[in-house]
Amino acid sequence: MSEIEELETRVRQLPRDDFTKFRDWFLQLDDDLWDAQIQSDFQAGKFSRLIDNARDEFVRGKVREL
Repeated sequence: MSEIEELETRVRQLPRDDFTKFRDWFLQLDDDLWDAQIQSDFQAGKFSRLIDNARDEFVRGKVREL
């Protein structure tokens, strides 16, 4: 049995309260990892072109209010 399959089995066997705690923890971990990746990508300049394009469109009046 692979490690993932073992984890899946163990998670399915958790009592409801423990499952809820685990789910909340896991979702928070996922959010934190996503935030860290976005921050890393931003610091590496991966969004620079998108930001520049958005600013250019704003200056040219090619935006609409949300």
